[in-house]
Amino acid sequence: MAKPIVAIVGRPNVGKSTLFNKLVGQRLSIVEDTPGVTRDRIYATCEWQDRQFLLVDTGGIEPDSDAGLLGHIRRQAELAIETAQCIIFVTDIRGGVTASDEDIARLLMRSGKPVVLAVNKCDSLGEPPMELYDFYALGIGEPHPVSSVHGHGTGDLLEEVCSHLVFEEQDAQDPDRIPVAVIGRPNVGKSSLVNHILGEKRMIVADEAGTTRDAIDAEVDNQYGSFTFIDTAGLRKKGRVEDGVERYAVIRSLAAVERARVCVILIDATVGFTEQDSKVAGFAHEQGKACIIAVNKWDAVEKDDKTMDAMRKKLMDDFSFMSYAPIIFISARTGQRVDRLFELIKYVDGQNALRITTGMLNDLLARATARVQPPSDKGKRLKIFYMTQASTRPPTFVAFVNSRQLFHFSYQRYLENQIRETFGLEGTPIRLLIRERGEGR
Repeated sequence: MAKPIVAIVGRPNVGKSTLFNKLVGQRLSIVEDTPGVTRDRIYATCEWQDRQFLLVDTGGIEPDSDAGLLGHIRRQAELAIETAQCIIFVTDIRGGVTASDEDIARLLMRSGKPVVLAVNKCDSLGEPPMELYDFYALGIGEPHPVSSVHGHGTGDLLEEVCSHLVFEEQDAQDPDRIPVAVIGRPNVGKSSLVNHILGEKRMIVADEAGTTRDAIDAEVDNQYGSFTFIDTAGLRKKGRVEDGVERYAVIRSLAAVERARVCVILIDATVGFTEQDSKVAGFAHEQGKACIIAVNKWDAVEKDDKTMDAMRKKLMDDFSFMSYAPIIFISARTGQRVDRLFELIKYVDGQNALRITTGMLNDLLARATARVQPPSDKGKRLKIFYMTQASTRPPTFVAFVNSRQLFHFSYQRYLENQIRETFGLEGTPIRLLIRERGEGR
């Protein structure tokens, strides 16, 4: 089920990252009393009354800054605004309504998105301070007094945010049609690949990074099955594309990954692995999606009989956190191995939905624990009573044990490897949850 996206925006140093950490219940964003500390977007799942959405933290917007780091931060925030279903605009009660707040309010009103105004640093309980009413002058609705440090007012804030979101109870599309997100940093050939698959120039293709602006769905039916390809956009073109443009790829991939069942992570063979490739792939991994690493522009690489093996080995090292993902070398321009890509998509989607019976899992568990004894500490040995599969997409297993503390990470990894060795599960992450006997569900 795709989660809606909510962006937190505001000028620097009003407490956006502190509020983000409070809402998601984890310390994920860097918090510092210096403008510009939050640079790249941070995203995490936020839950309110059994409803989940993806919360995106952004750097502070400096409306008049076009150059340097602050200009990069501002453009990242603008991209978050474009992608979000709803926006939380954070202001500061202590600083009052500033000229920057007014400029940001006009930017948000032009976006046409619903905006929830949060007036931060209202740390005292009781009646809100009189200064709160000054924020009505921004013209974007009722101000919500909140304290990002203490959590005051965040319940009412989240209730207002959720009233603007559309939560999908179930996928409305045909369950046999596989949604596929083509993700990667700008200019790796995402649009070229989708165009080749469609047999037409549906997406604009150019050498400049960021030609594609919006995510576009394209349905494909062929001998391999039914697919919906989501071509994720890069950076909106703004005259000259600066160095470091790849940092904008993630925000465009979030919504597409949420909606997809399979993610094709496109790598440029002429450039190789980059840090941004790791970020985009890491998000797909965290969301439990089936993944394929597709090395594009393979026709443009000078190669011999050892080039492919060397590139494959290097990519396996670079993507060691998702070693389960198959690697395929393709050319969107010539169509090389694109048919094989369809077969892989169908295969990893089936692996992502694979269900294993409890009996088969416990047979595997008996063999695995006989081969390698569970760890012990101070004379007490780990006992794994039984294991069962809780869900699919991704395959999630629950192990019931006598002591959670004894279940070391290394032994968890050993059991995960045994599950993969026995049942395959290629192309999909797996989850292993630990429960002590007697714990509630």
